[in-house]
Amino acid sequence: MSRVCIASRSFSRHPVLRAELEARYPDATFNDAGESLAGERLIDFLKGHDKAVIALEKIDGDVLDALPDLRVIAKYGVGFDKIDLHALIERDVKLGWTGGVNRRSVAELVIAFAISLLRHVPAANAEVLGGTWRQTVGRQLSDCTVGVVGCGHVGKELATMLRAGFGSEVLAHDVLDFHDFYDEHGVIAADLETLLERSDVVSLHLPLDPTTDNIIGEGHLALMKPDAVLINTARGGLVDEAALKTALKNGRLGSAAFDVFAAEPPEDTELLNLPNFLATPHIGGSAEEAILAMGRAAIHGLDDFRTPEPGIFPPGRW
Repeated sequence: MSRVCIASRSFSRHPVLRAELEARYPDATFNDAGESLAGERLIDFLKGHDKAVIALEKIDGDVLDALPDLRVIAKYGVGFDKIDLHALIERDVKLGWTGGVNRRSVAELVIAFAISLLRHVPAANAEVLGGTWRQTVGRQLSDCTVGVVGCGHVGKELATMLRAGFGSEVLAHDVLDFHDFYDEHGVIAADLETLLERSDVVSLHLPLDPTTDNIIGEGHLALMKPDAVLINTARGGLVDEAALKTALKNGRLGSAAFDVFAAEPPEDTELLNLPNFLATPHIGGSAEEAILAMGRAAIHGLDDFRTPEPGIFPPGRW
């Protein structure tokens, strides 16, 4: 019987996922202390196990070298920027991963962000709490042009919801050609600069890698409409947060909503307290339905795994 451990805190405290995993691996070790595991503490927790469920814990060559028994990593969630995939290949450690299992949850959060900021909901709520009662005028999402940067699982889900549910005009930018999807759903392919210039709402759905680090910086922010909304539910580090703060303060950008940050929790309290900035604590995949889907995919990944292959598994640039 394999020795399995669950590093993820949220998986460990979820009664349904815990029961389903224990039915398969009754002697599994859970992170019952609820500790955020990193470095030596992570190594100590994983030591002696040959399979592990990982969420946001960082797995690199140093960690793997200290864990010669570890043969399989199953991913709870879809992002793999915290896992050094080349280190897995070099040490013959397998990966259990399923893409897109939280796509509806993340896409719905994007729509919630977009409507909230287009209708000035956070600012209006603050005014009411402060004793001011006045009507604010916003915009309908259905009459906006929405730019989707990155058209993978979440990007496609969002584009489909926007087109079918709201009738929004949708522009999409991706390094891959998804013309069949675009044609089927009435999505318009665009280069990044054109998308930023034309969109009323821009939503990012990219992995974080050397090619996308700070991909939205001062220059790209300057291309956007002064009343545009920028949304990031993908990965922290895609946007230059200092440049974003300046653009929001100076009125060069209407508003922004972020669920992810370069450092979590974020440390720039000035950015967080701006009246035209909305922040949530990385809850994109935190709908109950998505948690179950991600957890069950991780359980499946403990027994259905393969060696990572650049550009093939998991897909994308890494």
